[in-house]
Amino acid sequence: MEKLITLLGRDEKFDGGKELLLLLQDPFSGQLQQTSVFTALGSSLGFTAAIAVLFSLLRPYNQTVYAPRLKHADEKHAPPPIGKQVWSWVTPLWRTSEKDMIGFVGVDATVFLRFTSMCRNIFIVLSILGCVILIPIHVKFVDEATKPESWLAQLTPSNVWGTPMWAQVVFAYLSTVVCLGSLWWNYKKVHDLRRNYFASEDYQNSLHARTLMLTDIPKERASDEGIARIIDEVVPSSSFARTAVSRNVKDLPELIASHDRTVRKLEKVLAVYLKDPQQLPASRPLCKPSKNDPSYSTYPPGQKVDAIEYLTGRIRSLEVHINEVRKSVDKRSTMSYGFASYSDIVEAHNIAYACRKKRPSGASVQLAPRPSDIIWDHMALSRSARSWKRMMNNLWVALLTLLWIAPNAMIAIFLVNLSNLGRVWPGFQKNLQENSVVWGMVQGILPPAVTSLIYLVLPIIFRRMSMASGDQTKNGRERHVLAKLYTFFVFNNLIVFCLFSTIWSTVTTVVKEANSGMDAWQAFLKADFVSALFLALCGVSPFWVTWLLQRHLGAAIDLSQLWPLVYSFFMRRFSHPTPRELIELTAPPAFDYASYYNYFLFYVTVSLSFSGIQPLVLLAAAMYFAIDVVLKKYLLLYVFVTKTESGGVYWRVLFNRFIFGLVLSDLVFFLTTWVRGEGTHVQAFAVVPLPFIAIAFKFYCAKAFDDKIYYYSTRNVSKHPDEAALGKESRLRSERLASRFGHPALYKPLITPMVHQKAQNMLHVVYKGRVSDGREAGSGVGGDMMSVSGYSDTYALDPMHRGKPGKSIASSNGVPGFEFVSESHLDFEYYKSRPEFADEHGAGDIFGTNSDIMRPGTPGSTYGGSNGSRPGTPTQGGGNGMFRPYTPPRSSSPQSAFLQQPLSGEGVSRSKSPLYSMSNESSHGLPRHVGAADAYGVGGPTVGALGGGPRGYSGLAQAEEPVADPTQYDYFRGTRSTRRPGEGW
Repeated sequence: MEKLITLLGRDEKFDGGKELLLLLQDPFSGQLQQTSVFTALGSSLGFTAAIAVLFSLLRPYNQTVYAPRLKHADEKHAPPPIGKQVWSWVTPLWRTSEKDMIGFVGVDATVFLRFTSMCRNIFIVLSILGCVILIPIHVKFVDEATKPESWLAQLTPSNVWGTPMWAQVVFAYLSTVVCLGSLWWNYKKVHDLRRNYFASEDYQNSLHARTLMLTDIPKERASDEGIARIIDEVVPSSSFARTAVSRNVKDLPELIASHDRTVRKLEKVLAVYLKDPQQLPASRPLCKPSKNDPSYSTYPPGQKVDAIEYLTGRIRSLEVHINEVRKSVDKRSTMSYGFASYSDIVEAHNIAYACRKKRPSGASVQLAPRPSDIIWDHMALSRSARSWKRMMNNLWVALLTLLWIAPNAMIAIFLVNLSNLGRVWPGFQKNLQENSVVWGMVQGILPPAVTSLIYLVLPIIFRRMSMASGDQTKNGRERHVLAKLYTFFVFNNLIVFCLFSTIWSTVTTVVKEANSGMDAWQAFLKADFVSALFLALCGVSPFWVTWLLQRHLGAAIDLSQLWPLVYSFFMRRFSHPTPRELIELTAPPAFDYASYYNYFLFYVTVSLSFSGIQPLVLLAAAMYFAIDVVLKKYLLLYVFVTKTESGGVYWRVLFNRFIFGLVLSDLVFFLTTWVRGEGTHVQAFAVVPLPFIAIAFKFYCAKAFDDKIYYYSTRNVSKHPDEAALGKESRLRSERLASRFGHPALYKPLITPMVHQKAQNMLHVVYKGRVSDGREAGSGVGGDMMSVSGYSDTYALDPMHRGKPGKSIASSNGVPGFEFVSESHLDFEYYKSRPEFADEHGAGDIFGTNSDIMRPGTPGSTYGGSNGSRPGTPTQGGGNGMFRPYTPPRSSSPQSAFLQQPLSGEGVSRSKSPLYSMSNESSHGLPRHVGAADAYGVGGPTVGALGGGPRGYSGLAQAEEPVADPTQYDYFRGTRSTRRPGEGW
């Protein structure tokens, strides 16, 4: 403090430290703002128009980058075709309605466009009102004695006092009416979208729509029967449910991840070594053994080994280990989460609604998300562990937010106004005076560009941090990322960026007064903090105009897909990409909803907060949303995909933060009218009801719409037990649903090393071992039918050689276990159905391979498939997302004999299958061998290393079965007349 007082009291010709302290008090003074606004407007519109023209010229000749969805989506989700003309891409945007958009891009993307359109409409109306009401008042009634030279400053209310401030009150009420009216209208429309989504064919036939997810299940209830009893505590009259408690997969996910990494390493080694198969390098590639390899200790420290031989051996050992772990899963302990599936969607939603505020036996009961949406690694976390992770994540976010204050303050001082940099750097000040026009143009471009670049990195950081927060679903994690990003942006840009100078000015004033002998508290009360805060907001407002104008350029860069073009060019030209990497380059990218929603909400908050201070902010926001709503519509139609569809559940997060922005703007209106209004503060008191109106509106909308948005039905479940039993028998006959959500580690196919076909003839020369030939005896049930892992794609990629009967193509070349990809097949089109590719690019939904869809009345077949291949037959690109090798009709394996029985009719065996344990205490009804596809609710009869059959994940019958099954919970609670003599607990 003494040093601060000393610096403030020094009077020298030039003192950089003193100048810095003065800048902290008033960082936005200067004369470059007018030039920077015109420069930002001209550069953003000019570059946007140039990029749009360049995009129109390049688009017809680069469909892989500018229209990947048009190429890869199935017939149902394919967007309208585009002609080859330069401007033909505009016509589909004009003709495609919101109803069409739902079918093309899904509900999430449609809600995103609706929110963008709502922002555009709101700010068009508000910009008109601001220019008509506020600007004339601010210009006409400005105080001539203190009239600023800058015309931008004249547009603010900083020099208007008294009665004219009623214009601020009128505009505050009009803006509240416009915002709340638009929010109510769009809330209603989102409600209608959700109801139509519930009634859609895809949702009605999906497994997750009729399934409940239970978490935090106590140990004594961690069984199939225990799950049903938990639900009975809340809804005792519910009908029959197929329940499944999850098993402990332990290190299986880590093993599979290690296998994937090792395969990719081998592919990279082979891509570099075999880049020119006709002229191999003199030395073979080397690598260090993996520290996770059990045989790592057998290698001398620091020794490198032959990379090709070591990695292929490592892959083989991992496949064997994964196979053994998968076969022993039914012997492992149960976990604290499970699922209950109903044949009636209405009943499932009614039960979820009844349990929404209750925790029967300490468990949480909610609607199950899509299986692809679940973060399985976090499902086993206890409630206390999730709370701890969430608290630690919030602490790290708070720490990052506080650490960002210092660099953000420097940006606010020096980048926003380059004149401030000249005050502490005499050499730069001289150049600034000689080239004021040039530096004014730089100021209009550089600060917004630097700020935008920094904020491109922040979402990545927050997403990485949120991965450790314990979220159980990917969509839930994205909503939390959005919330944290928004909080970070608002705090650092409205608390720090805008108010730092006010806080510092108050501190320095108190220090000076205290140094002169005045009491510190009296000095603080004497400081006019409120007026300083108002003037600081007026001073910083030109920056937000230039920043919003620069956002047009960001929208145009999104349209140009500049980064994918540059990355693809350098990857192909200066690297040695593997076939897998080249295939992934042609896949449609996933849309980052959290980042884009955060940007839009931040633009909304800034624009509303400065609407009464600088009406040009409203005009800049209206221009941005008007342009971006068109560009984003094209990107969502033809370029991006929704990685995991949530059905539009982002809306509530958006609505709440929009309301927060509106309340914040009302507080700014209150500040303006308090400082510049009449002495009685009547204008300020007139604004007071507005925040309460906005908050009351929020609760009204939540009560009127939220339940109907989240639940298909909210009626009380009241069914007579006899009716429930009859309904159960009817559903078992008609629907025969597979009812299990299984951990992906139990069924997800292991990836196969991909090698370019040009190196096929040389691979047997450089590789003398083998990964797996897929024919080893004892490698799985059925022996010679499966690969080592039982789930590997190598079987699907091992077709018979035409010229050599009985020999596969891989075997004929002496190199089994590899997949050779031709130059013409280095495209996502040929592999989009494989889970290894589709999971990161839409989870297969837009490719016609949605594994969550079931055809009513047929167990284990997908609905709406695009390829129409028979169940169990390898499809092009690896099947329907869960590969199941086709079983030869004359196979001698016990599974094959069992599967040759008809699925319905008189030939179906109605007794308990020997594949399933009869002991409910030891295995809780879990099969000895988990069916890869039936565990997920999509496959029919399945043969694999882990068995399967028509009973699904835990032995529950999918066909009519009059004989009672002791492993089913209904055996204990259903009609007792169906039990055999002597059976009981």
